[in-house]
Amino acid sequence: MEKRIIPISLPVTGEEEWEALKEPLITGWLTAGPKVREFEIDFAKRHQVNYAIAVTSATTALHLALIALDIKAGDEVIVPAFTWVSTANVVLYQGAKVVFCDIDPKTFNIDPIQLKNKITPSTKAIMVVHLFGLCAPMDEIKKVAGNIPLIEDGACAAGSAYKGTPAGGLGLMGCFSFHPRKSITTGEGGMITTNDPALGEQLQILRNHGASISEEQRHHGSKPYMLPDFNVLGYNYRMTDLQGAIGVVQLRKLDQFIDERAKWAGFYKNELNSIKWLSLPDFSTDYKHGWQSFVLLVDEEKAPCSRNDIMERLQKVGISTRPGTHAVHMLGFYANKYKIKPGDFPGAEIANNKSISIPLHNRMIKEDFEYIVHSLKNII
Repeated sequence: MEKRIIPISLPVTGEEEWEALKEPLITGWLTAGPKVREFEIDFAKRHQVNYAIAVTSATTALHLALIALDIKAGDEVIVPAFTWVSTANVVLYQGAKVVFCDIDPKTFNIDPIQLKNKITPSTKAIMVVHLFGLCAPMDEIKKVAGNIPLIEDGACAAGSAYKGTPAGGLGLMGCFSFHPRKSITTGEGGMITTNDPALGEQLQILRNHGASISEEQRHHGSKPYMLPDFNVLGYNYRMTDLQGAIGVVQLRKLDQFIDERAKWAGFYKNELNSIKWLSLPDFSTDYKHGWQSFVLLVDEEKAPCSRNDIMERLQKVGISTRPGTHAVHMLGFYANKYKIKPGDFPGAEIANNKSISIPLHNRMIKEDFEYIVHSLKNII
């Protein structure tokens, strides 16, 4: 087949997003304002939650979730060993201890059986990551967790669902990313969701310096001399109205994007099933997969060469790939801090060393998918 160049991911943006930017640019309202509020309302409605609070990233969303729970030094927060590093970093921002838990390499999500052994009297929260758009097994996790608060790291999971309930409403709080590698994007940006009214109000205050009223309330009020009170330590984690305007448009396309990705994920599964050295995503009808990524596992005992060699050979024929993500316990900082060995979390170690994310995004065409399948089948 003729060589093609296929990036690992590309966002879908165009004329509608360009047009959406005009209103905040013309009005001059560029910081958090009416477009951010519109985005929040629409996002909450789509994900069937009472509150959605837009922030600068999923990282800051996770950080605010821990602040709202008053996580502090001496507390422990359980985190999957295979995730993006920020899931763990935010725990340290609060001076708390990261307690890693192994994952099931078949789903890449936290293993409820292993989770049970990680809970101690000091456990104050559990970070439940819905990795690559597949929700974690929430019923099993809730049975193990009891009354311990569950924070959903849904960075990859906009539009995903578990047993009919969208991500973001499965735990006490949910945190989402709008980075360009996600299904919908605002460039950078994030969202935190909850059904708890007290938390909803608290999070709005915390993301805006701790101000008792929003910028919109202050500027549209009848008392120009009024300044907000500041009763708590807050943070400048506000999304801009430029991002909010793009988010409104992108959100309208979310279900279309997921449906398209699901179609081509099905194509991959059908076409790659004959490659015996690849393990493909597998999950029950309880789950609606958001397909942020399509991640495979390589069985190097059966494969013609190593995972890394396969990735290099795909790169040479124009196909960008990545490891699924990383095993955080194997990163230098965490390995040194907690004196962890790679084999302490074997599921995460396997995922770290054997996973490949192949291109799956809404800028791809039929010939791209066919070329990737052809290249994998002819990797030798």
